[in-house]
Amino acid sequence: MNNTSDLNREVCYRAVLAKDARFDGKFYTAVLSTGIYCRPVCPARPPKLENCLFVPSTAVARQLGFRPCLRCRPELVGVEPFAEASALMVSRALQQMNDDALSGISLEAVAVQLGVSGRHLRRLFVRVLGSTPTALAQTQRILLAKKLIAETGLSMTEVALAAGFGSVRRFNAVMQRHCGCAPSALRHATASKSNMAAGITLKLPYTPPYDWAALLEFLAGRAIPGVEAVQSGQYWRAFQLEGVQGLVEVHPDPAADQLLATIHATKIPPVGIIVARLRRLFDLDTEIIRIDQHLSTDPLMASRVRARPGLRVPGAWDLFELTVRAILGQQISVAAATTLSGRLAAALGESLTEDMARLSDGTGISRIFPTPAAVMAADLGSIGLTRAREKALQTLAVAMQEGRLAFSAHTLDSIIKNLCELPGIGPWTAHYIAMRGYRDPDAFPHSDLGLLRALETENGRPSPAAMLMIAEAWRPWRAYAAMRLWAQP
Repeated sequence: MNNTSDLNREVCYRAVLAKDARFDGKFYTAVLSTGIYCRPVCPARPPKLENCLFVPSTAVARQLGFRPCLRCRPELVGVEPFAEASALMVSRALQQMNDDALSGISLEAVAVQLGVSGRHLRRLFVRVLGSTPTALAQTQRILLAKKLIAETGLSMTEVALAAGFGSVRRFNAVMQRHCGCAPSALRHATASKSNMAAGITLKLPYTPPYDWAALLEFLAGRAIPGVEAVQSGQYWRAFQLEGVQGLVEVHPDPAADQLLATIHATKIPPVGIIVARLRRLFDLDTEIIRIDQHLSTDPLMASRVRARPGLRVPGAWDLFELTVRAILGQQISVAAATTLSGRLAAALGESLTEDMARLSDGTGISRIFPTPAAVMAADLGSIGLTRAREKALQTLAVAMQEGRLAFSAHTLDSIIKNLCELPGIGPWTAHYIAMRGYRDPDAFPHSDLGLLRALETENGRPSPAAMLMIAEAWRPWRAYAAMRLWAQP
């Protein structure tokens, strides 16, 4: 679903059945039997395919005589021309809020990354979501605070700081008003006694099935030496956020359909950012049952789905880190790219503090992945990079530092176009970054040798063009099909 002006009925209908929020704003469903039009995420029961007309904007739906649904309220999205782009812009801004807003990033900074004014972005939030960014951020803080109270032994002062409240007094007032009781009254006697000194453990629920072994195997082969580690069925990594260094360890709790993340830090870290990044990294918010059901309808995928139900697309902890790793991985083996990534981290990454180094003993983790600023000014030839690859990384670092790659692209086509404008990034790399860094479910590096080999028969392997034609049956979740082909022995 790369182009909203060329909608494929079957692809759109699959997204409607899954209520996949990643397609919200990319198209609208005009229902012939009722005369209404809806967003893909409408909570109402999906209409039959023969009653659906898929249109690229609310303006088209209105011109055809359809009225807006009273449940999903697409008219709030369609106040202005090209409203689908507005909805996607709000979606990208929300992604930024989930990742950074709890740390105090201003709306103006998010707007700059999106190429609009803060006033315009506020107006879009109200029109699309019926709420201001400030109110949404407040809701995020409240929900995170309730989670920390229920699941950890942090003091109320620590909860207030970790959830992003400016002061304990403000925290108490907001929680009292929202919950009707003092924050301490929300803590159950069975709550965990975990604290910052020993590490706090949080629950990260998901919808089963979940193939943890496959995802961990994928991450293990690409773990950056010194920064990440996979050991004994657990994932570890170092982080530095808001000036706070720490370690996070993640392992599965399949009996409860959740992952357990233990955060270690010497000071209170921005827990909301960490949780958002982990949910993205481990693809925890996907309705995998619907995706597996669709892929199972294709004979090429049916046996693969049966063998490995719940296979996810690994996301990324950080877009810059993932993009650097992708550039380094071009035209060389995964192992060689991992070695280069480790050299880069060793040369330019900040070392862990003594306290964090003690906690990481035995994992091999010793440093933070380099920042864009560090890469911009470095001589990268000393770690074995060619001049062309050095230029590619430094140009990328400048683009990241200026905020040009964060959330400026709204569709898969625009993501690919923006990435390919950077030196050293071609279509394969761009689609791989879109899959993992931008979490676009329909990204598909169709020229990848591993994908072509996976479909090789006695008559040979398909060409990239033939692979694209085959993949039409997997849309709008081609990224999940790619993971299945890569997972084959």
